[in-house]
Amino acid sequence: MLRGVRIFIASLLVILLVTLTAVSAVGGAGIASFFQPQSVTLVSQPVQAATPATATITTPSVNQTLDTQSPPAQAGVIDARTAVRASGPAVVTVVNQLGNSNQGFLGQQAATAMGSGVIIDSSGYIITNDHVVEGQQSLQIIFSDGTKTAGTLVGADPFSDLAVIKVTSKVPAVAHFGDSDKLEPGQPVVAIGSALGDFANTVTAGVVSAVHRDLDANSTTPSMKDLIQTDAAINHGNSGGPLLDLTGNVIGINVAVVRGTGATGTDVAEGLGFAIPSNTAQKISSQIISKGYVDRPFLGISYQPITRQIAAYYNLSRDSGLLVTDVTPGSPADKAELKAGTIITQFNGTSITSDMSLMELLMAYKVGDTVKLTIVQPDATTEQTVDVTLAQRPPGQ
Repeated sequence: MLRGVRIFIASLLVILLVTLTAVSAVGGAGIASFFQPQSVTLVSQPVQAATPATATITTPSVNQTLDTQSPPAQAGVIDARTAVRASGPAVVTVVNQLGNSNQGFLGQQAATAMGSGVIIDSSGYIITNDHVVEGQQSLQIIFSDGTKTAGTLVGADPFSDLAVIKVTSKVPAVAHFGDSDKLEPGQPVVAIGSALGDFANTVTAGVVSAVHRDLDANSTTPSMKDLIQTDAAINHGNSGGPLLDLTGNVIGINVAVVRGTGATGTDVAEGLGFAIPSNTAQKISSQIISKGYVDRPFLGISYQPITRQIAAYYNLSRDSGLLVTDVTPGSPADKAELKAGTIITQFNGTSITSDMSLMELLMAYKVGDTVKLTIVQPDATTEQTVDVTLAQRPPGQ
């Protein structure tokens, strides 16, 4: 009888173990996505990185021969080797030593967050994300060869989620910016970064899925506009790492992923990564390097880019431009009598289209400059031109 009970209990344990294993394999890191609405995740490695997944290493048998030659790229497979050789050595791991500490197995330990960055100047300037360096007490930079050095925060711009770090030691390589305005959907791209904070210089490849994407703000992330969307795998720890074209030019700075949508788990999304365009990153980093901050002009509107679908849905008189959805009281736009429903068609003589973002147009000017806006008011059909004097962006705006 006792033997039978033992066998029965052992069987239950086996069944339970198999069931738990199956759930883990199917759900894994994506379990939360099945039960939560769409969430945008900034992809720096969270505080106190988890132990990396266990990997099985297979060694060749006696009769196997290792092929040390690089095989030719297969049809339909992105050959990323040129890009990796050109800019891989310029990719770094950023270790953010935070001010708080945790009680660990070995006693009180300083909390850390980890992300990626890329060297953009031989003087030691490194661009990364603002959320990678947020709350830093000290910064450590790990080069691609494993060498470690201290880094100093030059400045950060929370609005664009970009920051610049400087190191005084000799840098192993420098990456160069490409022209993100020339990107096309379907174009092959390569992402490099410290996946999970532990796997430095992890290379993933994919394509540009779309350009000029916007992500709305939520409880943990700010609103981000005019982003590059890619299906190249972007993991925790990739924040601040480069998105490259196949020649190795930096055409974006990886910043976020969308993990999934829906409450039922029937429409979970994969391959939705986002990067800040290189033209934006170059302008922001140049200002941070020269001044320590970004002198960002402020117009004072919330808006929706107009497409033909948007124009048809709202029965608008124009099928391009910007539809103003809100105006900040006392702002330059408010003083120029813009209001919700106003359409902006031109910014200082430049037509606003899906290929030209307002943020990019604003960054060509400085606080105090007066620009002309061509607008159509909600109660009008004809265009008019108004003068707007750009102000300093208020904190938190």
